[in-house]
Amino acid sequence: MTFEQIRTFLWVARLGGFRKASDRLNLSQPAISNRIATLEDELRVQLFERGPGVLTLTRHGQHLLGYAEQLLFVEEEIKHRVADPSETAGLFRIGASETIAQAWLPEFLQAFAARFPRVNVDLTVDISVNLRAGILDRGLDLAFLMGPVSEPSVKNLTLPQFDLHWYRAADLGDVDLADIPVISYSANTRPHRELTSELRRLIGPKMRVFTSASLSASLRMIAAGIAVGPYPRVLAKDLLAQGRLVEFDPGFTLSPLVFTASHLAEPRSAVVETSTEIACEVARSWHV
Repeated sequence: MTFEQIRTFLWVARLGGFRKASDRLNLSQPAISNRIATLEDELRVQLFERGPGVLTLTRHGQHLLGYAEQLLFVEEEIKHRVADPSETAGLFRIGASETIAQAWLPEFLQAFAARFPRVNVDLTVDISVNLRAGILDRGLDLAFLMGPVSEPSVKNLTLPQFDLHWYRAADLGDVDLADIPVISYSANTRPHRELTSELRRLIGPKMRVFTSASLSASLRMIAAGIAVGPYPRVLAKDLLAQGRLVEFDPGFTLSPLVFTASHLAEPRSAVVETSTEIACEVARSWHV
């Protein structure tokens, strides 16, 4: 029995299938199947019940799972407290909202690469609802998203917030929100829900709200005079510097955007925990 067999068993059990464990461990499915079969032969027990599209732990498998988690916990403690992080290798899957991507994400990736020079990064920039699903489906190791993720299995660490400022085209003149569309974050986000609620209260049925998952495209639409909208200043800085956008006061403000660094609490990962600490340091220094 080897540590790699135990690790493979743990990921098959946690992810519920050989294919998902194959993707997570960057191994072929035959290699995963061979490790599990060899482990079952050595222990002389069946660890999984295999059915059509279903893989469940047997009683022996459930017993082994507790020991496997303890072994992986000890491994992560050694990596975190003893091992040289520069020798850590593998693939780290990061998800980030576009706001973070255009703010301090480059500085984070630079600090991450300095700490873990042998770790490859797979970066996903997406809306927060998809990043949340990526964390829960174990497709992402760490996500910077509009949080928190309200699940007991997820650990959330609050990051510095972003205030929202209203923008219009520089040549637009006075703005009447009853006459021009307001463009916002995607429909399934908190900023959009808060915005539509406020506009409905102030304007009623005359309100027009556009949505876009691309924040950079939204700001270009504002610069073109198609719409107005509230966004973090970091996203608008280039268009502001070019004189294509100006800020204005519509008579009300929206809540700041609150982001979290979110990841699954178990199994523990030294790379994830260290990366979360790096992200908090970079975000705090960026916002000063």
